[in-house]
Amino acid sequence: MSSIIQSASQELIKPYQSNITVPNWMISSMERVMQYYVDKNLRLDTISTDRMPKPVEGKKYMLYAHIPFCHTLCSFCTFHRFLFREDKAREYFVALRKEMQMAKDLGYEFESMYIGGGTTTVLEDELARTIEHAKNLFPGIKEVSCESDPQHLASPEFKQLKGLVDRMSIGVQSFDDGILKMTDRLDKFGSGQQTFDRIMAAKELFPIINVDLIFGFRGQTDEIIQSDLEMASKLDPRQITTYPLMITHQTRKSVKGQLAAPHGDMVNQYRQILNHLTGQYTQLSAWAFGKTNDEGFDEYVIDYDEYLGVGSGSFSFLNDTLYVNTFSLKKYQQRIAEGRMAVEQQKKYQLKEVMQYRFLLGMFSGRLSRKYFRDTFNVNLDTALFKEMTSMKAMGALKNDPVNPDELIVTDNGKMLGLLMMKEFYSGMDNVRAQLRQPLGATDM
Repeated sequence: MSSIIQSASQELIKPYQSNITVPNWMISSMERVMQYYVDKNLRLDTISTDRMPKPVEGKKYMLYAHIPFCHTLCSFCTFHRFLFREDKAREYFVALRKEMQMAKDLGYEFESMYIGGGTTTVLEDELARTIEHAKNLFPGIKEVSCESDPQHLASPEFKQLKGLVDRMSIGVQSFDDGILKMTDRLDKFGSGQQTFDRIMAAKELFPIINVDLIFGFRGQTDEIIQSDLEMASKLDPRQITTYPLMITHQTRKSVKGQLAAPHGDMVNQYRQILNHLTGQYTQLSAWAFGKTNDEGFDEYVIDYDEYLGVGSGSFSFLNDTLYVNTFSLKKYQQRIAEGRMAVEQQKKYQLKEVMQYRFLLGMFSGRLSRKYFRDTFNVNLDTALFKEMTSMKAMGALKNDPVNPDELIVTDNGKMLGLLMMKEFYSGMDNVRAQLRQPLGATDM
């Protein structure tokens, strides 16, 4: 009897073994397919505009606010940002709050707010004032998610955000000092142990702490990946996000030959991540893990079909249309001073393109649903996206849910492909940002 109990106990604690069987040639083929669609659908063939549409009754919206300042600029990052200047940043926060009022005047209400950058916490007092302003304007906001880097956690001013931010995401990237040195983060943000200690001290400030890690760096061995995951697990954060290193046209020279690992390493590293985190955490998306399955996380576009962006360089997606705010700080200030929102370009997407985008998000999030497509687009998913569904099933990425025919199960192969597809999509968006920033000059700061 004792041997039976012992055997059963061992089965219960048996570590998870991911079942990624998709071959490298298939991954490379999928990359090329995604690059084709990204290049086709994320081209800058926008038309000019100077106004946002009014909200549609019955739809739910999320508010995104962009803070385009950093004390240091990381070579592998292509988000819209400028080197921090306090006078410019304080002026910017004032304008940002005015733009929020303009969104309110249009009739918008929001259920959630996400603040991204740049580094959102360059001026904690201004950020706190801005969040308070947003909550007063939009009392329906139930959660505020924000980003920061390890250095700001040690600032006494950081505590001003307690009670205002529900989810704080910390860009760790790696706890390994060798990786931090290679990416020029060791001198900027401190050692892996210092980052660990700062996060541990900051945990009491926010209901949700998220630890951001990146895999795919050159020299990032299995042992380093394992150590990073163990360090993150010791912190016991509510969430851990494991991004693949993304190579864009803008970072190709600085990343591909110097920072990025060989392409074939990605599958093995992702398999290692799944094996370590599955069981400890619920998988929220292909690269995000949380203690529960009903909490907000970085990829807010999964939970909100429509969102409005305020701030320089922010994007909005409303009524199947992409809206782009000016990337020039000078133009941003001018527009707000004139009583206009910062939007200057728009691009309308066709139904098929929007459905393909939602299919991508469904694969990435593991929430692909026939019911969603039927309710949202009034189509049969299996026929409306026949090529996409057939290819994913052939690659073992999808299978029917035997309990609920309206739902689909995204397998480990599907998680791997969803991660790859989202990586290419985000790389494409980064290329768009790079093109929008290219014409900026010194006067645009």
